Formats: sequence, C-alpha cells, structure tokens
Amino acid sequence: MKFSIAQGSRQGPRPYNQDRLAYSYHRHAILMVLADGMGGHKHGDVAAEIAVKTMVEAFQRESDPLIAHPAQFLREQIGQVHDVIENVRVRKKLSESPRTTIVVALIQHNKLFCAHVGDSRLYLYRNGLEEFQTQDHSVVQSLLREGRITAEQIERHPHRNKIYNCVGGDKPPQVELADPMPLSEGDVILLCSDGVWNTVPAITMAQHMLAANMQDGVTRLLDDADTASITVGDNMSAIALQWGERNTAPLTVSTLDLPDDGTTTMLKNAGAMPNPHALDLTDDEIEKAIADIQDALGRTRLHIKKEES
Repeated sequence: MKFSIAQGSRQGPRPYNQDRLAYSYHRHAILMVLADGMGGHKHGDVAAEIAVKTMVEAFQRESDPLIAHPAQFLREQIGQVHDVIENVRVRKKLSESPRTTIVVALIQHNKLFCAHVGDSRLYLYRNGLEEFQTQDHSVVQSLLREGRITAEQIERHPHRNKIYNCVGGDKPPQVELADPMPLSEGDVILLCSDGVWNTVPAITMAQHMLAANMQDGVTRLLDDADTASITVGDNMSAIALQWGERNTAPLTVSTLDLPDDGTTTMLKNAGAMPNPHALDLTDDEIEKAIADIQDALGRTRLHIKKEES
C-alpha cells in the first residue's frame, strides 16, 4: 500500500479541546479514527479518548494480518467503546456517562470500510469531487431526510446542534456502516469533526483536499475553520489520507517497507489547553477498563462454546 496521511486539531473558541484522533497502520491495513466528545455532558474528552484508544488497540489486536470481517469488526468494536465508557462511569462513580461521536475508516485489500455514530463525518473525494459522505445522526438531518425542512433552513434551526445517536449514555449506539468502497489512485479520505464541516464551505473543503501535500491541505482546512470560528464555534479536527501516489507529491508511506509484524500508530491528544474539570483517569485505567471488557467477552464466548459442544 502507498499513501500520504496527515492529521491536525485546533481548540477554537472553546475553553479546551474534546476532540481526539488517531491513525494506525501496518503492512496490510490502515485504521483512522476521530471522536468528538460531547460538550453537553460531563467528561466528553474522556469518552473521546476511550473511543480512540479502544479502536486502535482493537485494530492492533485483531488484524492478523487482516481484519477477517471488517463490517462486523467496526460494529462490534464501536459497541465495545460504549461498554468501556460505562465501565469507567461505574469505576469513577460518575453521575452520568460521558458521550462522544465517532467515525472510523478501515482500509484493506484496496477497499474502504466506514462506520460512524453521531455527526463527525467521513468524505471520499475522487478527482476533486465529493464521491461519498456519511449522513449525520442529527435532528436536522433526520428532518431534512423526511422532507420537513430544507437545506437552507438547517443553519437557523433551533435544534441544529442536537444529535440522537452517540457512544456512551443510556442506550447502546446504532452504528451505521457504509457499503465497502473500492479505492482508486489519488482518492482522498477525510475524517473531520463538525467544527470543520459546519464552518468551511463544501467546495472549499474539496479544494483543500486537492493539495499535493496532505499536511498542507489539512493545515489550510483547519486555518479556514479557525478563522470562521473566532468568537463562536467548536473544536476542529481532521485526518486526511491520499491513496496511492500523485506525481506531484512525495510519497509519505509505503507499507512495502514495513516488516510483517510492524505497526505504526499516531495518537493525537488534541487538548491545547488542559481541561480544568478533567476526570482523573490515567492511561493505565483506560487499559484496565478495555481489558475488563475483553475478559468478559472471552468468558461469554467460552460459555457459548461449552454449551454448543
């Protein structure tokens, strides 16, 4: 596999950043994940941190060397993120469960597999045009699909920032899976939080993804989002991957150079300013919460096998 990849995040006018993002790859597969902690509930940054770390750890654990069933993997692992968040809520005796959106891209066998919950988006650009976009799990998008409002009314709608599906909370997430999409040379995959797509026009986003250098494209995209959010706005984060190799761009990654058992991971803790109300939760505690869920699942599978035999 050959690709270029870049990521970035800005705090914007918010007091701290609740977005988290990461990518991980080895010789045969790539995972990208972005989570936007929900500010209307306590400790959204913790939920987003758990989401990213749980997905990356699952990718590293399950891709041997490929994910056997990509759609099932994405659905089940996002469900496990929800369980890990609930585990942390119980451990820390929180009054409510932290919540987050999530969007995940998995690439293997030259195909893109995508899953999301909430209003963080994935875009696929081909030849400078938008080929695919996830559909938000938001009140206004639901009303738009039902024909009850127009696209022009979304920006002024009183419920434009409300989503009805998230990870964490009182009920498990409804994970939406896209059909597998074959990738072509030069395709660009963009994952971004609503702080980006809410402020930057769609045509401008597509133009930035035409950049010869993906890091330049992501930087310009975030610059535009930041400029549009000087006083009112949200955290803004993005990961972009260009598939293959453009003649005008230096090759960033060739997985052909990697050993069969080598994995590269880049996690970005997006908080420019520390959260003064941050939950005292260490990486070790997150790892323990993940391990607890894995152990419980292992015992369940063992019980099922014994019953079947």
